[in-house]
Amino acid sequence: MLPAENYAPTYNPIDVVENIFASQSFELERRNINEVVVEVQGKWNNMLLFFAWESNMRCMHISCLMDMETKIEDRSKIFELLALVNEELWVGHFSYWTEQNIPVFKHSVFLNNGEDVFENKISQIIDIAIKECERMYPIFKVVLTKGMNPKEALYPMLMTTVGQA
Repeated sequence: MLPAENYAPTYNPIDVVENIFASQSFELERRNINEVVVEVQGKWNNMLLFFAWESNMRCMHISCLMDMETKIEDRSKIFELLALVNEELWVGHFSYWTEQNIPVFKHSVFLNNGEDVFENKISQIIDIAIKECERMYPIFKVVLTKGMNPKEALYPMLMTTVGQA
C-alpha cells in the first residue's frame, strides 16, 4: 500500500466546502484545517452542517444536526424510530447523538485520486442531508418531544398518494 502522501490532493476538500457556501450568507466556522461547521436555516429550524476531512482515508464525513430538544426518557422509541427511518434512506443514515440528545444525519464520501467532480458530490450530499433532515424533522419532533409511537409518526410519510386533489 502506498503512503497517504502519495494520494494527497492538490487542495484541501474543506476549502471546497467553504467555497460552496462562500457565495451564500451562511454562518461558517473553520475549526481547524480539516473541519468546518456551517449553520443553515431550515424550513423548521436551524441545522448545523459539520464537515471533517480524514486525509489518511481520503474521506469527507458530513453530519447534519437538527436543533431540537428531546423530552422523552424512553430511548427505545428513539432507536425504533432510527431503524424505521433508516430503512427509507438510499444515502446516509440517521443516528442519535446521546451527549447532546439530538438526531443527526450522517454520510461519508471518499475522494478518488485526481477526482475533479468532488465539488459536485459534496453539493449533492449537502442537498440530500438538508432535504432528509427537513423531511424527517416533524417525525423526530413528535416522537422526541411528545413521545408518539414511531410507527404512528411515520405512517403519513409512508402513505402512497394516488391521483390529484
